[in-house]
Amino acid sequence: MSTINAGTFGQDFLWGTATAAYQIEGGATEGGRGPSIWDTLCRVPGAVQGGDTGDVACDHYHRWREDVDHLERLGVGGYRLSISWPRVQPGGRGPLNPEGVAFYRDLLDALRSKGITPFVTLYHWDLPQELEDAGGWAVRETAEAFADYARAMARELGNRVATWTTLNEPWCSACLGYASGVHAPGRTEPASALAAVHHLNLAHGLAVRAIREELPGAQCSITLNLHVFRAATASDQDADAVRQVDGLANRVFLGPLLEGAYPDDVLADTADVSDWSFVRDGDLDVTRQPIDVLGVNYYSSTRVRRFSGNGEPVRADGHRTTVTSPWVAADDVEFLPQPGPHTAMGWNVEPAGLTELLVSLHERYPDQPLAVTENGAAFDDVVVPDTALGIDRVHDVARVAYLRDHVAAVGAAIDAGADVRGYFAWSLMDNFEWAYGYSKRFGLLRVDYDTGERTWKDSAYWFARLARTGRLPAVFEAQPVL
Repeated sequence: MSTINAGTFGQDFLWGTATAAYQIEGGATEGGRGPSIWDTLCRVPGAVQGGDTGDVACDHYHRWREDVDHLERLGVGGYRLSISWPRVQPGGRGPLNPEGVAFYRDLLDALRSKGITPFVTLYHWDLPQELEDAGGWAVRETAEAFADYARAMARELGNRVATWTTLNEPWCSACLGYASGVHAPGRTEPASALAAVHHLNLAHGLAVRAIREELPGAQCSITLNLHVFRAATASDQDADAVRQVDGLANRVFLGPLLEGAYPDDVLADTADVSDWSFVRDGDLDVTRQPIDVLGVNYYSSTRVRRFSGNGEPVRADGHRTTVTSPWVAADDVEFLPQPGPHTAMGWNVEPAGLTELLVSLHERYPDQPLAVTENGAAFDDVVVPDTALGIDRVHDVARVAYLRDHVAAVGAAIDAGADVRGYFAWSLMDNFEWAYGYSKRFGLLRVDYDTGERTWKDSAYWFARLARTGRLPAVFEAQPVL
């Protein structure tokens, strides 16, 4: 791994960090912002660990200038952020909120003034509540509203944005939001989840068209959390289990987005749940829009087998569990615990899975540029005083090792021919981790949720060296001397 260097990645390779609006902004009722589905779910008893909400989060809404300074100090070339749809258009339709638009305009201008390239995600899970009340992603009208919103953002923010990412992890929006209900809006309706899959795909295509009509030549993208599945045994049954869940998690998006078709086996596997009549003539011409980069989010791998029918199936898929599975029509697939090591999320650490994923995407879509748009790890950080330097420290050696090994895995994929253009660490700072509330910390910067104070972890010092040199530092090179 020590041979991975700037030559492998190239001078134009982009190093960055990523965040999401609801997870960091706070200011939930300020500046004309309307309620989102996550504001609503957070009020449901038991839905979020500790009863936490995103009302304040990291207070980025008020501290964004400080956070931009941290990004400059890190030396990153790019920053992936999301726009809060209910902040700029409180009801999801109708007039824009000028104060909300101004917030993002000022943020983008500040990033550019520091030489940091903004990558903007239009939807990172915070649907305006009014649209959910009208049916949410289970209805076609939401996709149409999203296209109007995308057009408005392209018009208002223009060339401040380097790359427009339409959606973040639509599998989570559809399957965790509408099938298992562990994410907002908290519905447990498998048929609605499949409808949401299609309307999210459609929303992407409509939005790309709208953005490029406003901004000819605009760079457009989508980010998918593509799963790496392993069969528990070499049996045909377990291989078929992999095929089935690969269809539900990966190919149900890659097919319509990059090939213009849903996989036949996915339609057959889910036929008892839905007839897919929500797919209209011409829709798959819309979903298949040329994209400039495919964003890939990767954290861990998954091991599955065909359920024997004895006892209760194992559901160790890395997500909080409910009575309804996010894996629609796949109740006879078991998700098995992975061998360690594990992060604080209980997710296994397998850098080789990232190499495998990037190379397989390159082999299937050789002309499609890729970027790792999220990769990182939660660990239970401890703050200790450094009396010699007079600062607080977080010696998160496990996170540094995780990042180093996964960056090396990206380098291995590039060496194998994959066209990978950038790597964004998740996350710039600790934040609201959805249904886990504030119990899990992924940040390079530690956030004291009582005071809002940011503290650089050793992983931040390490990543700054990486971002500034393009050379893969050793794990011990995580000192506050830059």
